[in-house]
Amino acid sequence: MTEIQDRPAAAPVATATFESLSPITGDVVGTHPIHTAEEVEAAVVRARDAAAWWAGLSYDARATHLSTWKGVITRRLAQLADLMHQETGKPHGDAMLEAALAIDHLAWAGGHAEKVLKRRRVPSGLLMANQAASLEYRPLGVIGVIGPWNYPVFTPMGSIGYALAAGNAVVFKPSEFTPGVGEWLARTFQETVGRPVLQVVTGFGDTGAALCRAGVDKVAFTGSTATGKRVMAACAENLVPVIIEAGGKDAVIIDADADIDAAADATLWGACSNAGQTCTGVERVYVHDKVYDQFMAVLTEKARDLYADASPSSPMGPITMPKQMDVIRGHIQDALDRGGRAVVGGIDAVGERFVQPTILVDVPEDSRAVQEETFGPTVTVARVRDMEEAIALTNATRFGLGSTVFSQARGMEIAERIRSGMTAINGIISFAAIPSLPFGGIGDSGFGRIHGADGLREFTYAKAIARQRFKPAMALTSFGRTEKADQQLATIMTMLHGRGTTIPKD
Repeated sequence: MTEIQDRPAAAPVATATFESLSPITGDVVGTHPIHTAEEVEAAVVRARDAAAWWAGLSYDARATHLSTWKGVITRRLAQLADLMHQETGKPHGDAMLEAALAIDHLAWAGGHAEKVLKRRRVPSGLLMANQAASLEYRPLGVIGVIGPWNYPVFTPMGSIGYALAAGNAVVFKPSEFTPGVGEWLARTFQETVGRPVLQVVTGFGDTGAALCRAGVDKVAFTGSTATGKRVMAACAENLVPVIIEAGGKDAVIIDADADIDAAADATLWGACSNAGQTCTGVERVYVHDKVYDQFMAVLTEKARDLYADASPSSPMGPITMPKQMDVIRGHIQDALDRGGRAVVGGIDAVGERFVQPTILVDVPEDSRAVQEETFGPTVTVARVRDMEEAIALTNATRFGLGSTVFSQARGMEIAERIRSGMTAINGIISFAAIPSLPFGGIGDSGFGRIHGADGLREFTYAKAIARQRFKPAMALTSFGRTEKADQQLATIMTMLHGRGTTIPKD
């Protein structure tokens, strides 16, 4: 630990620091403050003042600020991607893709906030025809965002960008593995807007817990299911609502009429891109018996050409979090011990910093490799007799984040029966790149949504107003209500709803 003597102009004061390290070399990438509970509270107080100013702006004014920030990020894209590469180890191309998708989402959020959230007339219904009803979505105030290390730009920006577009201020706590990326985002926003509408606090779990208790109006968390439960517990102390985007165990279903080459290519990319450290990454595959052998031949051929090492040309990066190596190794070993086979990779694929692609077959469905999130470049592949079995096995875990279907004729039919928040048909993780689609899961994968109109509304509260346009024919909400009015009400209700065969439409 070192002491910080100089106080940053627009950041909380901290007395201790920690280092972010390159997962490729172990070298120090940067030194960052460990913000205490008092310092986090001070950041939230500043955010509260900034939120009042930010919410007071028009939608157009906020959109202009966000567009300017978007331009700064875009012009410095190479700089951001290099920092992401240094802190996560992911290849530069993957970092560029991640940042590009985040920029696209930021543009959508800023451009659509007014349409989604502004006050609008809603039907009053026949019984309340004398009322004018309207609805709008107002910003909550200050949003706490706790981000992950695996996608340190794309994932938190799904909360940050949408919360800002909705009129909130944000205090962002990035992962301790990627604090520099979080500071970069806050710094470029400050340069653009000039007010602490977006601030960053850095540190470890205690800093994140402090943010939950610092008086924010909502917390958006991305991380493991276990940590998500601790975040919920901390937020529950003050009834702070939360969005939880937790783990996944996403499956690919491959029907007999699927494009096998495309399915194999998507499966390999979904399982091994970002070194398999993707919450919506592919971890399980269920293949129709008729095309199983063909699929395995193509998949293994493609996988044998894929590798991970420290060279700049490596298509795969390292495992960012060192302790994850034990999880990956344990899942592979459990699968092998229980009769599974590694047709590519295996236990020896797990090195000191890198894990080589591993494809496991004949793995029991109750094994750790099938039921628990591995978060590494491994995948289990199982033969199924038909799509009924594939759907049943896909739905047989406690997770429900994303999924994929490869089928020419039955893609939509199969997708609709999968218990997950999102499904891609004949593509891979495509739903995450579409700004208008909500992103999130069910079960142990969490709840709440980022992205799309649902993502904008997550960071607001609904404000409903009923305004009397003229006096009602019957005074129903009065102690002066007469027996005649009660009879008239009964007659009207019988006319409207007595038959029970139609549903009234506004």
